[in-house]
Amino acid sequence: MEDHEIIGLYHRRDEDAIAETDRKYGPFCRRLSLDLLGVREDAEECVSDTWLTAWNRMPPDWPASLRAYLGRICRNLSVSRFRRDRAKKRYSGMEVLLSELGECVPDGAADREVERQVIADTVSRWLDGLRREDRDLFVRRYWYGEAVKDLAKTRAERPDRTAGRLRRLRESLRRALGEQGVAV
Repeated sequence: MEDHEIIGLYHRRDEDAIAETDRKYGPFCRRLSLDLLGVREDAEECVSDTWLTAWNRMPPDWPASLRAYLGRICRNLSVSRFRRDRAKKRYSGMEVLLSELGECVPDGAADREVERQVIADTVSRWLDGLRREDRDLFVRRYWYGEAVKDLAKTRAERPDRTAGRLRRLRESLRRALGEQGVAV
């Protein structure tokens, strides 16, 4: 079923929307959440919550890209779940991701809307300026939460080489943010 047809089901409040969404985007959302959380049951809850959130937001929302729309909801729910669980002293692999990005994104920036927009615009421009393979590597690591060893395997290189490339990309991002006056 095409995305616009699935979105139409949501707008008609047809419960088949959930089944069609799960059929088409369930594997994508499950993988995304599982990569971030590392616990299958937690990831499954986040995916279920993603469907509920989509149901509650459509209408009025009519997303241009259903995959991106659902991916953002699922990722945000997974990050919130991670933070809640971390507060309970449960460990997950996402802690490493957040600490790596903490080197180039200032503490508390997410609470300040103006700075958040500057950061978002700067990161978008920075990503647009990267070679495609560097952009893909950065997004796969820091958006989808893929492990360095898995990224290295798909690139047919050693994990330490991939880790070095990611470190250079983070340093480049930190410089780009600094040029825009974002304190890191």
